[in-house]
Amino acid sequence: MMIRVVLADDEPMVRAGVVAILSTDPGIAVVGEAGDGREVVELVRRHRPDVAMLDIRMPHSDGLAAAAELAKVAPEVPVLMLTTFDEDTYVAQALAVGARGFLLKAADPRELILGVRSVADGAAYLSPRVAHKVIARLGDGLARADEARRRLTQLTPREQDVLALVGLGRSNQEIAGKLFLAEGTVKGHVSAVLSRLGLTNRVQAAILAHEAGLVADP
Repeated sequence: MMIRVVLADDEPMVRAGVVAILSTDPGIAVVGEAGDGREVVELVRRHRPDVAMLDIRMPHSDGLAAAAELAKVAPEVPVLMLTTFDEDTYVAQALAVGARGFLLKAADPRELILGVRSVADGAAYLSPRVAHKVIARLGDGLARADEARRRLTQLTPREQDVLALVGLGRSNQEIAGKLFLAEGTVKGHVSAVLSRLGLTNRVQAAILAHEAGLVADP
């Protein structure tokens, strides 16, 4: 079955190169090309392709914004991000808006075909360089979570309750109302938490609460 692709990149030469590479696979056809994020959303609406391949940096509406919009108007169309950048922030943002794959323009041309085929088949695909970064970041996050949970053992159950609400950005007055405590008592608990954990302010306490899993990330 032919895999139909809509491609978005603001550089015509890059688009031509990607089309040339994909055309070497007789099972893949580029059915639409766009130069910016707004245009690609309309092309996807019109063609309903099997894969939307988006550059991250484009004028008017970048690939991240376009991917977020496509998740609303064409959720059945998987998005494959194509970029020259592999910074963690771009990877995280692309995955957060629902992208199913992330490819670097400097990758082996065969990766483009493999990425398109993988995403069209319902799988996810990350360029090996990107996958390495994601795994490393996940490992760092797990290590921080373990350390944060270990530090929580220094707190009493009530202090952990207070810390969880600090993690949600609640004021001492709000925490007092939630836990049926006097505001002065809450203030004392917050001071104890900061002291026991070696923290200097509520922002640090909130970060630790998130890392330890006391507060679910939005």
